[in-house]
Amino acid sequence: MIRFNEYIEINTEKRFGKPIIKGTRISVYDVLSWLSNGMTRKEIINDFPELTEKQINACLSFAAKKEQGQIYA
Repeated sequence: MIRFNEYIEINTEKRFGKPIIKGTRISVYDVLSWLSNGMTRKEIINDFPELTEKQINACLSFAAKKEQGQIYA
């Protein structure tokens, strides 16, 4: 599993403290929502070229760890 903490941060001054991709204002929720609505990684990257596949995978890893109760945000 990818080490999401290399790509994701929680900063109370950005997006109301929601987990975001470092260096952006794109939240983990945004990425997960796009994926769950059928967008492919390639489509997301085309729409948001500042994102990489590793960052998208980090969002999935973050969600998996949070579901296991290993993240408290």
